[in-house]
Amino acid sequence: MKVEIEPGVRLWFDVEGLGLVPDGDAMRERPTILLLHGGPGMDHSLFKPAFSALTEVGQVVYYDHRGQGRSDRRTPDEWTLDVWADDVVRLCDALGVEHPIVLGNSFGGMVAMRYAARHPSHPAKLVLSSTAARMALPAMLSMFERLGGAAPAAIAKAFWTGSTREHSAAYLAKCGPFYTQSPGNIFDTTRVVRNMDVTTHFIEGEQRSMDLRAGLSRVACPTLVLAGELDPVCPPVCAEEIASSIAPTLVQLEIFRGCGHGVFRDDPGRAFPVLLEFVAC
Repeated sequence: MKVEIEPGVRLWFDVEGLGLVPDGDAMRERPTILLLHGGPGMDHSLFKPAFSALTEVGQVVYYDHRGQGRSDRRTPDEWTLDVWADDVVRLCDALGVEHPIVLGNSFGGMVAMRYAARHPSHPAKLVLSSTAARMALPAMLSMFERLGGAAPAAIAKAFWTGSTREHSAAYLAKCGPFYTQSPGNIFDTTRVVRNMDVTTHFIEGEQRSMDLRAGLSRVACPTLVLAGELDPVCPPVCAEEIASSIAPTLVQLEIFRGCGHGVFRDDPGRAFPVLLEFVAC
């Protein structure tokens, strides 16, 4: 499905789970959990089917960011964190969602951080999963070398500091297997609708100078920060920086041993109980 969030801009979205459930003689409203996918330049599909687990406690809304996946491409001047952050509010307004629980994974976590800083009263809760407030290149390269040796570390350095497009194929093929501790390569799937133009535009531009830490002081809702101790692209130091930038009374930091990028992939048996408890409490 697509919904128009402002004149001429349509985002693709999908909904799973009930928003209203019978509770005796009344209908009880359950929270809406809005999922912000990673990338940049990918789509929501890597959340499926794992995040169906969250329908136990709420209604799950998947969507593709502007310029990505099945949403309208638009133009590069709109491919910015500020636009994507404000799109969270625009989408909620269009769907009639108030005070969502917003979960951002990887690049989606960067969007979620900017959103929470720009619209602190909008989310009911925030989940920042396997993400970073700024590029921690030395820690990234160190982790790639720890996991795979000098070759993937060199490819990663070229991708993150040089021509993203030129080094993309090598990065996805040679560095992708080290994203998780599960067998395979999360990038080896044909179900993802990619827009490499967004990938290049964001990584070579805004991401390399991005620093979201100051904005995190404006976060005003309970926040769960999830990280894998073996994540090469958003190493644990990134999660620790995020958590230390949010008021201590609001933040819960969980670092999962033996896990890589997206702890729900490597250890769903531990990750989803933590998520379900946070959403339901």
